[in-house]
Amino acid sequence: MANIVILSGSPYKGSRLDGVLGYADQLLREAGQQAEWIHVRDLPAEDLLHVRFDSPAIAAANELIAKADAVVVAIPIYKAAYSGVLKSYLDLLPQKGLENKLVLPVAIGGTIAHLLAIDYALKPVLSALGARHVLAGAFVLDSLVVRKEDGTTQVAEQAAERLRDSVGQLVSELTWFAERQKVGKGS
Repeated sequence: MANIVILSGSPYKGSRLDGVLGYADQLLREAGQQAEWIHVRDLPAEDLLHVRFDSPAIAAANELIAKADAVVVAIPIYKAAYSGVLKSYLDLLPQKGLENKLVLPVAIGGTIAHLLAIDYALKPVLSALGARHVLAGAFVLDSLVVRKEDGTTQVAEQAAERLRDSVGQLVSELTWFAERQKVGKGS
């Protein structure tokens, strides 16, 4: 089983993005994978704002990323870019913090016009952090994600299909990579 981290850049608990990530996590479990979560909003705000590389909470989050084979980087899109809280955390990752990682971007936004934020706002930062392979990712319109009164989230089929494809690609790439490692070790 691969080490997967879901990195949520949502500043809000119970957000539509976290509902989308819950569905992605369910898909990973159904594929025999397990993911650990980092909710950037739960990291100490002072550590993020004052760029405290020595913060125990930041160090623990960075250690999860360091051990990961794959990272699902999830962003809400505001004004054609991702949230500032996520940027604050990415600034605290080591320069090559995503080196040799498979990265799956997932974004949610209010309009299809935000679709390109993954390519033009997020992917350059991921590449600068050394990501070895950034998958195409999934963009979800927030109107396709409904928060129900019982606290659960319903993802419309159109968005669910996109997520199934993206998570399926992630699992496929991880499986391929694991097989290549076995061949390289002579197994």
